[in-house]
Amino acid sequence: MSPRPKTPAQSVAARLNVVDWEAVAQSLDTRGYATVPGVLTPRECRDLAALYADDAAFRSRVVMQRHAFGRGEYKYLRYPLPAPVAALRQAVYPHLAPTANRWRALLGQAGRFPADLEGFLARCHAAGQTRPTP
Repeated sequence: MSPRPKTPAQSVAARLNVVDWEAVAQSLDTRGYATVPGVLTPRECRDLAALYADDAAFRSRVVMQRHAFGRGEYKYLRYPLPAPVAALRQAVYPHLAPTANRWRALLGQAGRFPADLEGFLARCHAAGQTRPTP
């Protein structure tokens, strides 16, 4: 009997569990960004990129020039989020919250980000932000 295939959430979470999160935090501190190769498979990347043409997958479109943000556009996904995106949010958030909290402290800002995505989303929803932002 072959092993049962992992769901996208399990696969993404497993891939993220082997990331060197200290190196990610250091990159964020020194460069302002970090790359984490191999989190999504080439097929997952192609499938997500193909969604861009499907207006039904998005709740809004922002044309950057209209807001003096530069050139180009971006779109906000609507619920339900594609499985790889939902899995990424769920699995990445607990690793990034400590960096966000450290930065908040360094900036002298009060409060802390919750340890998990559910706590963060609950806070957002309580403040009136109920739409997805990926």
